[in-house]
Amino acid sequence: MTLRIGTRRSSLALAQAEEVRARLAATGVASELIPMSTAGDRGAPAEGSLAGLKGLWVNDIVRSLRDGEVDLAVHSAKDLPAEDAEEVVIAAVPERASPLDVLITRTGELQSGDRVGTSSLRRQAQVWRWRPDVLLKDLRGNVDTRLRKLADGEVDALILAAAGLLRLGIVPEHAAPMSVAEMVPAPGQGCLAIQARAQDGRTLDALRALDHRESRLAFEAERRLTALLGGGCALPLGANASIDGDRIHLVALVASPDGSEMIRTEADATSPEEAAEHAADHLRRDGADAILAKVRP
Repeated sequence: MTLRIGTRRSSLALAQAEEVRARLAATGVASELIPMSTAGDRGAPAEGSLAGLKGLWVNDIVRSLRDGEVDLAVHSAKDLPAEDAEEVVIAAVPERASPLDVLITRTGELQSGDRVGTSSLRRQAQVWRWRPDVLLKDLRGNVDTRLRKLADGEVDALILAAAGLLRLGIVPEHAAPMSVAEMVPAPGQGCLAIQARAQDGRTLDALRALDHRESRLAFEAERRLTALLGGGCALPLGANASIDGDRIHLVALVASPDGSEMIRTEADATSPEEAAEHAADHLRRDGADAILAKVRP
């Protein structure tokens, strides 16, 4: 059998799907990529998506999956809405790449007054917190576009996901990983989420070998926290789970975009759901709902 893999057409999405194709091939399962355009690629407004901004990048692919046009869909986990679509499940979470963000500068040093390019409210808030002496510039586009704007001097620094750079094989000259102490990543960052139809036993069986226990547990804890807080990829919400044996350690953060309000907590538990619930309770107790309400679309 040859499984059809639904994916976006961007360079990063294709690289992610190719990673899954190669993993399947290593288990003896043949597959092919089916690139497609999403509402987000076509520039549709978030208001047109039931899942908000996140849905813009996944809804069309999920629809093709449900309609049987593809057998599985590969997503960057941080782009997924916090709840699964009807009739669709996360069949596998392969071993996670680095969840960290990377600071990339033109000169190798971030100086006072430098312009840092990022469109992420989560990143903006944390930059303001640890470097209030720099300037923030809204910067959008794919990885290549952002790196070109850095090289052209439109900004002096960028913050990008380490996993995206790794999967694209890009090694910037002046790049430094940011620890979780400096920058709490986006929920799901570095993870791939492979969706399949809930009743498609053949595909589910083929994908079972790709599921990585620790990565799955971390993904589930971070995604559950997002669901509990009603968050999304456009909100200043960070989460990073690590696994040590049977224990799950979850670091979570909610902040106002200007960094003036920032709530950070850590939780330990034996299940993703429990870790997420403890973290959500701590954040809410300290005012997370009020912060998120101010910036929620």
